[in-house]
Amino acid sequence: MTTPDPLELPTQYEPAATEPAIYQGWLDAAAFTARPDRTPALGGDRPPFTIVIPPPNVTAILHTGHGLNNTVQDVIVRWRRMAGDEALWVPGTDHAGIATQNVVEKIVAAEGRTRFDIGREAFVARVHAFVEETGGVILDQLRAIGSSCDWTRTAYTLTPELSRAVREAFVLLYERGLVYRGHRVIHWCPRCLTSLSDEEAEHHDETGKLYHIAYPVSDDPSRAITVATTRPETMLGDVAVAVHPEDERYRDLVGRTVRLPIAEIDIPVIADAYTDPAFGTGAVKITPAHDPNDFEVGLRHALAMPVVITPTGEMAEVADAAGRVPAALRGLDRFEARRRIEAMLREQGRLVKVETHAHAVRHCYRCDTVVEPRLSDQWFVRMAPLAAPALEAVRSGRVRIMPERWVAVYHNWMENIRDWNISRQLWWGHRIPVWYCAACPPPDDVIVSRDDVAACPRCGGAVRQDEDVLDTWFSSWLWPISTLGWPDREARDLKAFYPTDHLVTAPEILFFWVARMIMAGYAFMDDAPFHTVYLHGTVRDTQHRKMSKSLGNGIDPLDVVRLYGADALRWTLVSGLGMGADLILDPDDLEKSFAPGRNFATKLWNIARFLLGNVGDAPVTPVDALRPESLTRADRWILARLDAAIGEVDVALGPARPWADAVDRSTATWPESQRAAGLRLNEYAEVARRFVWDELAAWYLESVKARLAQPGEDREVARAVLVHAFDAALRLLHPIVPFITEGLWQRLPGRLEGEQLVTAAWPRPLSPVVERQGEHVVLKPAGMTMNVSVGDPVVSVAEFDLAREAVEAIRRVRADYAIPPGREVAALLVPANAAARRVLDEERPVIGRLARASLALADRPPTDAAAHVLLADGSEVAVPLAGVIDLDKECARLRGELSQLDRQLAALTQRLGNEGFTSRAPAAVVEAERRKHDEWTARRGQLAGKVEALCGA
Repeated sequence: MTTPDPLELPTQYEPAATEPAIYQGWLDAAAFTARPDRTPALGGDRPPFTIVIPPPNVTAILHTGHGLNNTVQDVIVRWRRMAGDEALWVPGTDHAGIATQNVVEKIVAAEGRTRFDIGREAFVARVHAFVEETGGVILDQLRAIGSSCDWTRTAYTLTPELSRAVREAFVLLYERGLVYRGHRVIHWCPRCLTSLSDEEAEHHDETGKLYHIAYPVSDDPSRAITVATTRPETMLGDVAVAVHPEDERYRDLVGRTVRLPIAEIDIPVIADAYTDPAFGTGAVKITPAHDPNDFEVGLRHALAMPVVITPTGEMAEVADAAGRVPAALRGLDRFEARRRIEAMLREQGRLVKVETHAHAVRHCYRCDTVVEPRLSDQWFVRMAPLAAPALEAVRSGRVRIMPERWVAVYHNWMENIRDWNISRQLWWGHRIPVWYCAACPPPDDVIVSRDDVAACPRCGGAVRQDEDVLDTWFSSWLWPISTLGWPDREARDLKAFYPTDHLVTAPEILFFWVARMIMAGYAFMDDAPFHTVYLHGTVRDTQHRKMSKSLGNGIDPLDVVRLYGADALRWTLVSGLGMGADLILDPDDLEKSFAPGRNFATKLWNIARFLLGNVGDAPVTPVDALRPESLTRADRWILARLDAAIGEVDVALGPARPWADAVDRSTATWPESQRAAGLRLNEYAEVARRFVWDELAAWYLESVKARLAQPGEDREVARAVLVHAFDAALRLLHPIVPFITEGLWQRLPGRLEGEQLVTAAWPRPLSPVVERQGEHVVLKPAGMTMNVSVGDPVVSVAEFDLAREAVEAIRRVRADYAIPPGREVAALLVPANAAARRVLDEERPVIGRLARASLALADRPPTDAAAHVLLADGSEVAVPLAGVIDLDKECARLRGELSQLDRQLAALTQRLGNEGFTSRAPAAVVEAERRKHDEWTARRGQLAGKVEALCGA
């Protein structure tokens, strides 16, 4: 990358014209490529720091959620890269079985065909072609927002390498008895035509109906048992009515039968503790093939399990259901059948009542279709043994979850975990590595293999492979290990970069992905895959709705990049991101939403234009080579403020890992005191902003203008300090706004050809020992070794702060009395002691220039009309106002304001002294009035002081 001319800085910052070239410069320099040989595991000395990207769907395009998630990761990775770690950010995409197949099926449907018309092999080839044409677009879009991924390691869940890992995991778990084929009720999506896991069948709160149906006793039609259901269409699959064994109301009916309406068959009354006698009528219908709880009851009582709803959600006698579904209902959609059954029950007099009923209904997480519980043969993973070490990892602090409120949610899910249904009735994905031999008897007919099987290894006969594919999450739960080379335990990347460090994602996939990755880490690598889980908030609109395509309230991050630049996008996202808090943006007003980022970039650019124009491109003396006595108070002050900012940023970002470099990272755990420490990214952004904007630009830059204009040693000192401070500020800001900081940093004096900020060192304080006291970082001068630290910088800081206070006091008087900005005022400085006199006298040129005032020192305040401001150390600033403002007019205004305030204060005092008001009014109202009284009293004191100073008594 060619170093730009530092003096050729355009008046306007144009991100669109500069960001692509800067990013290409990083790629050309291989700045993002991690080297395993530099890590201790392979003989190097750089601590590894690894993040794996939550792989977006291969067909996805960038949305604001992606923008937030990947910006957070990039901030962390850039920070650790600059801090000296061998930082690796692994990018990649997920083949996304259901989602990708749905997309291609819609394309095929538009052609008037289905996947079944095409056939499996041709359909899979069609999906492959679609993915090759459109897949990976989101990775290019991630580059546009500055993501510093190691693109040489881009992974994809369907590559041969990762497919090998999937097979290995399946076979290993099968060999351990943790993968099994089960005949159970699962969640079925009639739209996607596949089973779903518990987590993929999402609960949606809905208002529906509760149908109360009478089942007459077979041998005594005068009696009936009433049951209630929200899904009357499933009653055709009822095989029993269950009551509690101790429910006296039904004791005599246990063992007898009731008549199933519509199907007109007899089913038994059984006793089972599953039934709650206090809920409803105390009797429940048992439909083992269409309800998971009923399935368990059916197993206990050896009941039949007829299936009466087809995979596409229509009524039919599917399995063991002969004679149950009347001809009038066969072929009807389940919801149409529900309406028809309601009418039939009314005609038969069996519908006791219908109530409005609020309940949770499961929907497919991909297509939003109402899920149908259905008996099916599926492959499962036995989860309890896998969950135990993953649960202990969080309890012990080996893995921390941030924010901590999610820890209890994690514990609850892991403690009550159910087996994972991993087979999907799809064609796109990893086909289950199981083959069946028709000639061999069970269980020898099942062959589970790491390699393709052409013939039965037992009898040599023909075999067929299982038609199903694995749940997409079965490949992505291996992501932290498969992308680093597992199952090859000797893979260089696996040895160098595992365990990884931070996992950054959204809370909604804590169970889908995060928990399962922790389980996989322990199952296959005997260690957690990462030590920190950072769950960020959700991007919402001004109505607090989650942004989505269906609502039409989304923001395209690339629109923001095009209009304002990637840095504006990133700054806005990070500076507004409280720990675990949602981020509110207005999709109808991008300018307003991203003004913070755009304005900050503009401010940074303008600071650089002034600085570069005044310091020139001549070499600059390193700060630690300056003579200590050559440093002014302002120099010491800005260096101390820089040290404090670095310290506060380091505290906000927090410890990068739970172990010291010399400790075996496989055994390290987070201490209790640090499990919530760090990753306060909005605090980090604010500290860096405050330093560069409120301290460097607003004060130091202004204070050194005169010094920069005069040749000599003092100018060189000012140049050295200014460049050092701005250099450090750019380093601090780089992880958040990498493009503009890189472009400006390369223009600073002393940059070498090809030198880049992206790989420059993270700034360190000149006064390296700091401590946290409440919200502040305090410098500890003892033991400083740098030349600039000779003396007591803390005293220098306090002295310059006194000068700043004096400037602010004069500015406040100017604002209070509407004195025009261009008009110089006279002011008196009245020191509180000899030390203050020395400081105020020596800093008079700076104070006068910044406050636009002519200054004089005085032993006592003037007796003439003047505005007075008391400083923190007891010194005083007085600005005589005679001849500056119309005193008579100002006195009349102030006395009128004081008189009105006195009347209001008297009325308020009387009200608060009225026991009738204070005893009867709401406590909050009384408290508000008391606060108002305090505020008005303080305001009255200020006004009275002004009147006395300007107008006499």
